[in-house]
Amino acid sequence: MFESVISAPVVAAIAVDAASRVPGVRVQPGLTDLVGAVARLARQRVKGLAPAATEGVRVRFPSEHSTSIKIDIALSGLDQATAAAHLVQQAVAGAVTAATGLAVTSVQVSILDIDLPQWFS
Repeated sequence: MFESVISAPVVAAIAVDAASRVPGVRVQPGLTDLVGAVARLARQRVKGLAPAATEGVRVRFPSEHSTSIKIDIALSGLDQATAAAHLVQQAVAGAVTAATGLAVTSVQVSILDIDLPQWFS
């Protein structure tokens, strides 16, 4: 019998990639993500691996075949926050399901920052 295990960093990397492809969105790591990133980057460099971005995403597995995702983003000041968050939810859920076969039970989007244009101030 064939068994596969999909780890949280794999799902997080897929989520970061999908969210980053939404126009006007960038994934925004929090402080705990930055601390964890330093340790992960050092470990991957020692092993000779190319690091995949996972900061700003938290992944849980409520069951064996499903996942829930929390993602922190920043928006350009020209985008409507609710519309952009909805696009991120759709992009992340679709990409994770397509790449892993896992059912995505929820994608919670937190908008941590909005980049306002210079002329706005």
